Amino acid sequence: MSFQKDLHYSDDWRRVARQDWHRRSVMLEDGDAEGAGFFLQQAIEKYLKAFLLEKGWKLKKIHTLHSLIDEASEFDNTLTRFRPLCERISGYYFSERYPSLGGAGLETKDVRQELSESRALIRVLFPGETLE
Repeated sequence: MSFQKDLHYSDDWRRVARQDWHRRSVMLEDGDAEGAGFFLQQAIEKYLKAFLLEKGWKLKKIHTLHSLIDEASEFDNTLTRFRPLCERISGYYFSERYPSLGGAGLETKDVRQELSESRALIRVLFPGETLE
């Protein structure tokens, strides 16, 4: 894939990330902590993949945010400060998809506590990104 196509492909990932960010908001309003956590994880995953694709990264089927942030940090070492956030949010994906891993204890307040730092991460990745 050419660099120009990679940039367009990155835009597609950002568009879907924005949808997941919005879905997270809807789930929070509905009181669905597991759903909100899942869509928060999905939004961050897609923003990280979009960032990496712009850098020439080859798309991988991976859902662990801390692995993605490690790869992104190779391009911008200031991203390393978000690794603990990514470790926490990665668990939301697995708890939603694999109930036996203990997702039942997640509360909306837990997801809400991650939003400020999540916004900060997205703004480092894409400074012009507007978030609701």
